[in-house]
Formats: sequence, C-alpha cells, structure tokens
Amino acid sequence: MYRRTLAATLAGALALTGLAGCGGGDTGGDGKIGGEITVLTQRTDIVNTVFAGYKQTFEAKYPGTTVKFEAITDYEGEVRVRMNTKNYGDVLLIPNSVNTDQLPAFFEPLGTVDELKDKYRFVRTEQTYDGKVYGLAITGNAQGYVFNRKVWAQAGITQPPKSPEEFLAALKAIKDKTGAIPLYTNYKDGWPLGQWEGARGAISGDPDAAIKLARDDAPWGPGKEHYILDSLLYDAVKAGYTEPDPATTNWEQSKGLLGTGKIATMMLGSWSIVQMRQAAPSTDDIGYWPFPHQVDGKFYTVVGGDYKNAINRNSKNKATARAWIDWFTDESNYATDQGGVSALKNAAMPATLADLTAVKTEFIELNPAPPGEEGRADKIGNSAEIALYDGKYRQGIVDAARGAKNESKDQLFADLNKKWSQARAKLK
Repeated sequence: MYRRTLAATLAGALALTGLAGCGGGDTGGDGKIGGEITVLTQRTDIVNTVFAGYKQTFEAKYPGTTVKFEAITDYEGEVRVRMNTKNYGDVLLIPNSVNTDQLPAFFEPLGTVDELKDKYRFVRTEQTYDGKVYGLAITGNAQGYVFNRKVWAQAGITQPPKSPEEFLAALKAIKDKTGAIPLYTNYKDGWPLGQWEGARGAISGDPDAAIKLARDDAPWGPGKEHYILDSLLYDAVKAGYTEPDPATTNWEQSKGLLGTGKIATMMLGSWSIVQMRQAAPSTDDIGYWPFPHQVDGKFYTVVGGDYKNAINRNSKNKATARAWIDWFTDESNYATDQGGVSALKNAAMPATLADLTAVKTEFIELNPAPPGEEGRADKIGNSAEIALYDGKYRQGIVDAARGAKNESKDQLFADLNKKWSQARAKLK
C-alpha cells in the first residue's frame, strides 16, 4: 500500500500523544553508526522483496548495523496509537494527521530548510516547522487519475477530458460501450478517497491554494476548488458510474481489476502507475492524466512529497537512523523505481509521467504558508471532523450520492461549510 490517511478523530488522539512525546528523547548513544534500528513501513507488498535488498545493501555499507522492518497494513491507525508511547520505531513515516506544530514533540530535526532546500524537493513546505525539516520524502507524486488506456479507447476517448462535464461524459461512454466499471472509488478502504484531495491547487493552478483554503469560510461554495472536486465525485456516483456495491471494494484486488480492464479509472496519485502496470498485461495499457479542469486552456498538476521518513525523537540509535534516511533518500533509487519524483533535485522526472507532459501539463509545487499559518487548513479540517486527506468525509459524499443517507448535494456542502467555518472561528 502506499499513501494511507487517517481518521478525523486523530487530532484529539494526537493531542494526547503530544504529552507522551514532550518528555524528550535519549541523545542517541555515542553518535556512531552501528547497532540495530527498527524501520516502520506501509509497503506490506514489497517489504520481503525490495526492502530486503535495501537492508542487505545498507548493512554492507555500514558493517555492524542491523535493519529490522515492521510492515503495517493499517499504517495510520496503528502508528497513531503507538505514538501515545515512545515505542514507534527508530525511523518511521510521519502520519498525515500530525499537525505541523506537533513535529518537534515526536521527531528529531534533520536540518534547517536553508541547509536542505538546494538538495531536496518538498522541504520548503512539507513536514517543516520553525525553519527546521523533520522528514525527507520517500518519493514525490504528481496528481491526477490512473486509467486503463484500452478501455478508454474502446469508449472512443483518446485525449484527456478538459472539464468535469467532459469527464462525466467519458464515464458515461465507458459505461455504455464497455463492460468496465467507469470509476472505482475504493470506498471500503477509505484512504483512496483521500487521494482526491490531491487536486487541491491543480484545479485553480494556484500555488497558494492551501493558504487560501485556510482563510476561506466556505470552501464548498460554487466555483471553488472543493466544490468542483467533490461535485465530480458526487455526480459520478449519483449517475451510477462507480462500483455497484461500495461496501465490498478491495484495494489489492482493484489493482488487478484496473490492470485487466474491468475497472477503467481511479483517482490516485502518480505513485499508483507502477502498481497498476504490474497488474496489467502490458505497461502500455496504463495511462495517467491530469484532473479534468483547465485554467486558460492549460492543465495543472501539483507535485508534492509522499510520506516522509523521520527519526523518532525517543530513538536510542539516532545516528544509524539518520544514516538510513540519508541512504534511502540519496542512494536507494526507491522513488524512481516506484515511478515517482525523487526528493533529490538533481534527479530527472520519471518516464511514468509522460502522459502528463504530452498534454503540456504545468507542474507546480504549493507555496509555504506564512509564519503562524503552517498546516492551518489541515488543523481546521481535523477540528471540524473533515480530515481532508482521510477519505472519511468523502465516504459521506458517496453515501449521499448513492442514496444511503437522505442528503442532497446542496445540503451536504452547506453542512461542510458550516462545520468548516465553525472550526476555523475557534482556531483564530
């Protein structure tokens, strides 16, 4: 699994973990690289293959070291609980629910933004607090949707839709002309619905999108990014273009279903391309297009870091933990092998993004928030129980659209705006 996001209740849970983490950590031994470290990972699918190779290479480079992996299926949920103690590995992926101002309570700083920004992508804005960087991205992603090219071509579509209306028309054509499920939400697992949040900034083409979101009392107002984004989800479900029984979806099975053309489309980050191609008869069957919305005739995609490797501030072996993070980021080639954007600025863009460049998509990174506003949109969302990258509130959108609860789209969006504005007022 790749990008997992957590429940909206996490803000409260981490308020408690802040107390556990604030006791400070061990200094990390004598500062020499050696001994054992435990590395937490969400990659249950490759921990015994690819990661076993990483372990062998790292231990050969640093004799006397031992790397132990813990692969966790429900990464967000389990690590969230473990962070109430000091026992959450030596190296771990920073959970998406950790607010920016909580980073120092749980993690060791890796350096300052000024020290790292010329070498690494994503450190200006992501998992950074008070000028210090607390995590380095395992890979980076562009945002859009992964699709089965053969199915879309069978429906007569060979160019990316330029608007939500064109996208819905494409889904209708797929439903009418092929046997595939046009759009798969992966509702049951939840976290894939959080992937829709990746369109933030891509819809407007605005690098300040996250800053403006945190200053907005009604993000689900007509014409705004979240209205456009969540309307597309609602309208696709309402029209019957998604899986017939959302409660029985299965993430691992869905990769094979998309690869073989039984599913046409999933709204996921570009990390998904490699996994879908592994499940397809031919890599050429899997394509990746930008979110269906243009600004002045141009597609945009936001490039951002995926999970960030970080050091548990309570680790007893911080020197080896840091050596692992540096080796993983600089030498493992994980990002490129997984079809992602490397955190290393001098690395080339991966060939997996050729479909985006072919339609002249503009790649943007979101700008850092002004001092005092770091992570504000996510804090508002967590407080309002609308955790933006979670997927839980979008399960509610799917439920309303499929008739599982009696709520119109207008009512749904009005309720989201009300919760958001109330939470925002409390955080001022």
